[in-house]
Amino acid sequence: MTAAQPIKAVLIGAGDRGKDTYGHYALEHPDEIRFVAVAEPLQERRDAFAQQHQIPLNRCYPTWEPLLEQPKMGDAALICTQDRLHARPALAALESGYHVLLEKPMAPTAEECKQLVDTAERQGLHLQICHSLRYAPFFQTIYRVIQSGELGELVCLSQRENVSYWHMAHSYVRGNWRRCDLGNALILAKGCHDFDLLQWFAGARARQISSFGSLSHFRSEHAPPGAPRRCTDNCSIEPDCIYSAIDIYVRLGPLLQVARMSDARFLKMVAKLLERQPALTEQLARVVTPLRQLTEYSGWPVSVVTTDFTRKGRLQAIRDSSNPYGRCVYHCDNDVVDHQHVNIEFENGVTATLIMHGHSYAEGRTIRIDGSKATLIGEMYLHRQRIELFDKRTGRKRILLTEGLRLGNAAHGGGDAGLMSAFAALIRGDWKPAAASGARGALESHLMAFAAEQSRIEGKVIQMAALR
Repeated sequence: MTAAQPIKAVLIGAGDRGKDTYGHYALEHPDEIRFVAVAEPLQERRDAFAQQHQIPLNRCYPTWEPLLEQPKMGDAALICTQDRLHARPALAALESGYHVLLEKPMAPTAEECKQLVDTAERQGLHLQICHSLRYAPFFQTIYRVIQSGELGELVCLSQRENVSYWHMAHSYVRGNWRRCDLGNALILAKGCHDFDLLQWFAGARARQISSFGSLSHFRSEHAPPGAPRRCTDNCSIEPDCIYSAIDIYVRLGPLLQVARMSDARFLKMVAKLLERQPALTEQLARVVTPLRQLTEYSGWPVSVVTTDFTRKGRLQAIRDSSNPYGRCVYHCDNDVVDHQHVNIEFENGVTATLIMHGHSYAEGRTIRIDGSKATLIGEMYLHRQRIELFDKRTGRKRILLTEGLRLGNAAHGGGDAGLMSAFAALIRGDWKPAAASGARGALESHLMAFAAEQSRIEGKVIQMAALR
């Protein structure tokens, strides 16, 4: 295959990640990847994806089984189903001869993860996991600094996964990842990104892990007196509740907050106007089309809740009793932790801590790396990114990266686009990743997550050798 030819791919799961992230990338980069078939149980999503990518009806399937029973239609299969539904279609795709790009986490058990890696290696096929943060300019900059030797001998790393209060409420209290039996432990579902980065930076496998954490806040006993089951049921405290579904999805409070914290003057102005005069702003948006970036915001997390992005449509969606996103956060059936700390010792002696919590004022990750010569401190929030290097000998600070709010395809700090570009190049034969970037490396990050959860539950230090 030459570089000029796009790879042909089939999509299994046309939801938020499949349709809106990877599908969108294919539409913007038709020279790199082209979708030729889709399997999706919801007809509305399936039809929309087929129309966008001009996929004929006879290549649209309600489930993945009949798709993979057909003669091989392309080079790769993208598996974007719900977490616990990853392993079976991924294994079937590998057995059918497809290279696979698999959403993280790979599978809910260590045994299934190992089976996926073994199958890919036996078949001689690429299995890439969507650890997209490796491809984000922010984390690539950090990796280059480590490799350059400017930090000296690496000593310790500290990373924080600061899940914003509204993201926690959306995904892990009301949403699809709220329960371990429906998805996975949060340290696997969310933290496998961070374990992947930490082992990448440390340059070694983990030797032993300990962890502590619990579900402390989003519990029924913390519900305000008289709080109804849903935010739209005349809740007396709704106007002041930071977890209000009306504020998150209708008033777009978190989105406006990100805009106000950014350095983008136009967005700051529109955010203030929309907050104070929503009706007037919506009228102006009919003429001043850039205003619709906020007035008819169609991105995540609103895209998960409704397909009618008008203010009226958003409100109607959360009023629907069958829509889980209108529920009071204190009256949900969630059981995943809302904070967890992990301690790691790597085989080369480097130590690391990972703090993951769902109570941050802003969405993002922060990191500190100390070496024998210098210290690196970075913050990667939705509204800004910054990396600073502090040299011990000179006492000088150097700014390595600074960036404000990015619109468009900026998911995972631009990592999603980088991931797709790298995967297409890999299948074409134009790029060969380091071993740690492949399926075996991804397996290590998942084993670290399984060890952390085992340690949290059993209250003991877990030796990684026992999981391998």
